[in-house]
Amino acid sequence: MKHFIVFLSAMFMANLTMAKTIEVCGSCSISTLKEGIAQAKDFDTIIVKKGTYKEHNIKVDKPLTIIGENYPVIDGEAKGEIITITADNVTVDGLFIINVGTSYTEDYAAIRVKNSKNFTIQNLVLEKLFFGIYIERSRDGKVFHNKIVGDAVEEYNSGNGIQLWYSKNVAIEHNFVQHVRDGIYLEFSDFCTIKNNVSSLNVRYGLHFMFSNDDMYQDNIFENNGAGVAVMFSKRIKMYNNIFKENWGTASYGLLLKEINDAEIQGNTFKDNTIGINVEGSNRIDYINNNFISNGWALKVRGACYTNHFKSNNFLYNSFDVSYNSKINDNRFESNFWSNYTGYDLDKDGIGDVPYRPVKLFSYIVNRTPETIILLRSLFIDIIDFSEKVSPVFTPDNLLDNKPKMKKITW
Repeated sequence: MKHFIVFLSAMFMANLTMAKTIEVCGSCSISTLKEGIAQAKDFDTIIVKKGTYKEHNIKVDKPLTIIGENYPVIDGEAKGEIITITADNVTVDGLFIINVGTSYTEDYAAIRVKNSKNFTIQNLVLEKLFFGIYIERSRDGKVFHNKIVGDAVEEYNSGNGIQLWYSKNVAIEHNFVQHVRDGIYLEFSDFCTIKNNVSSLNVRYGLHFMFSNDDMYQDNIFENNGAGVAVMFSKRIKMYNNIFKENWGTASYGLLLKEINDAEIQGNTFKDNTIGINVEGSNRIDYINNNFISNGWALKVRGACYTNHFKSNNFLYNSFDVSYNSKINDNRFESNFWSNYTGYDLDKDGIGDVPYRPVKLFSYIVNRTPETIILLRSLFIDIIDFSEKVSPVFTPDNLLDNKPKMKKITW
């Protein structure tokens, strides 16, 4: 067995040593990318010179490196899918791909990776697309430094910018995605990392998880989407240091959590959203060191949420800090800063001497009768909130922060 592995390694190195470079250009002997792929051997490099190449349904079925020089244009003429990768060890770098076909029966993509390992998709510009980059039943890949700009107006006739389906261990970093349905979408995709991306102005979500476990997204910006991020039916998701900003609308939020368990939400900023975080059926989540700034609702809990821990967060100038639709509370609030807190600190230890009750009666009323929001700043509302604070009837009487911070928390 040992000798066989050595033999395979030697063959692999020999292939790399024998690999050649093929040039594609309008005046070259090879004038199309399809022809270049057909002529290439395993592990060859194809250099596509600057120009416009009207091609679609390009199949990459062998390990190759395809590099665009000065962003050559691959124009699919809206006839269907443009590039499909079905081999391992493929790199596509530096192409400008436009005019993907639109279909209501097939998910045409600018570039699809199918049943592949060890792939790299980087430095692409994708425009006039249906789906952008579609990763299907693939693993151990990288999607780096791509710019994806669609022209989506409605959900039903648009696709996603970057989509993963039944994939594993894929890194998605430093991409810019706008004007598609979902900026980044994961379904049945585990152990993936999503870092340093900007996803904005998308019709539905900036980022969307479904049935995906053990993923992490960090240092991303989700701004002015239909809704920021939706994490649904997934486990052990880590959400670190992201910005959720200006996701406005009647049913919009910075972050939606539905049926999520054992997650970490740490170091994020939720600013100027209709709802900072909308939570339903989610348990054992740690919310630590997050900023909730100038949202309509900082946190909206819709029920069936147990054993969650909110610690050392800043709740700053939100219309409502916390909204509950139940009198039962099994969650713990500890050492948060609340800009609406009016207690005192006689012993000067930085912790309020009076517990803070973040759920107001008026938030309960608005949940039942949304039209009452027009009374938000009235004296009458201050009176009923005070009465509920003194003697809780409609809100959870044990939902308290017993150690509210007197000053904004810095980390």
